[in-house]
Amino acid sequence: MTRKISFSSDYTKGAHPEILQRLQETNYEQIDGYGTDDYCKSAADKIRAACDCKDADVFFLVGGTQTNQTIIDMLLEPYEGVVAAQTGHVAAHEAGAIEFSGHKVLTLPSIPEKSASSDAIYSDEIGKIRAEDLKKLLKDFYEDDNHEHMVFPGAVYISHPTEYGTLYTKSELGELSAICKEYEIPLFLDGARLGYGLMSRRTDVTLQDIAKLVDVFYIGGTKVGALFGEAVVFPGKVPTKHPVPIIKQHGALLAKGWLLGLMFDTLFTDDLYMDISRNAIDKAEKLREGLTEKGYQLYIDSPTNQQFILLEDDRLKELSEHVRYGFWEKPDENHTVIRLATDWATTDEDIEELMTYL
Repeated sequence: MTRKISFSSDYTKGAHPEILQRLQETNYEQIDGYGTDDYCKSAADKIRAACDCKDADVFFLVGGTQTNQTIIDMLLEPYEGVVAAQTGHVAAHEAGAIEFSGHKVLTLPSIPEKSASSDAIYSDEIGKIRAEDLKKLLKDFYEDDNHEHMVFPGAVYISHPTEYGTLYTKSELGELSAICKEYEIPLFLDGARLGYGLMSRRTDVTLQDIAKLVDVFYIGGTKVGALFGEAVVFPGKVPTKHPVPIIKQHGALLAKGWLLGLMFDTLFTDDLYMDISRNAIDKAEKLREGLTEKGYQLYIDSPTNQQFILLEDDRLKELSEHVRYGFWEKPDENHTVIRLATDWATTDEDIEELMTYL
């Protein structure tokens, strides 16, 4: 079988060597289950310190879709839905997991006009909820005399980075936060790729900013150096008296919870999480420069580890013989948009080999 180099996603590798080493060192320890162990406690303390939020509640769940579904179900009343961008993960790529739990996804537009930039077809506005659109949705809902017969907007979901690798600014997060506070609904930030957003060269948002501006968020591990796992952070009060039963109802309470604690404890020791996230950004910038030099049309002005290019289908067929990429969309019958994703372990040699096939 012909070897192919893979840039299809950022979860195609195992785990950082320091995590594997600690797993090996602790393999024969007998440890309490369900997240009640000392490793989970230590990881939670380190995350609170990193967020500058000493009273935060921290929970460790297994995967992204499961985490989104669990948190949204925890936030909402049975008659409420969650507001999300039409391109948001919960709306487009989670197989109706939110609806399966009994809550509707209420979508807002997130694809702006095409950019006038010579570098990319779409600007860095794609994939995001705009404050004015959210305000209008909420205002229109409550001004409708029939709203008692409709699905109430009970929470707002955003991701940072978005599905298109774009980022919210601190100002944009502040505007969304203010609107959510005005209407007394929580703002939830999906951080499956949070490390790559925080380490982007074009961001003004810090982990501490996020902890101040949103009601709940999670720090992705599956895509950022862990074997699996997401760390959920409630900077303020958890919206239920008993969150653990709800987590368990969603199959998200891992019996060997110490595995999650140990991995996040490692990632949040000596800034490892940020350091390996920075590697993905450095390699993505190198990839972007190489693509631009070769004259490729960037599809999106992405400042993170996901880079999108527009290819003719004949050229794509040649590329697929050597490279695994992520299919994104077909803008017309002769072209395809693909995603090339760097990650915490991508090397310069990986980028150089990829460029030989492009």
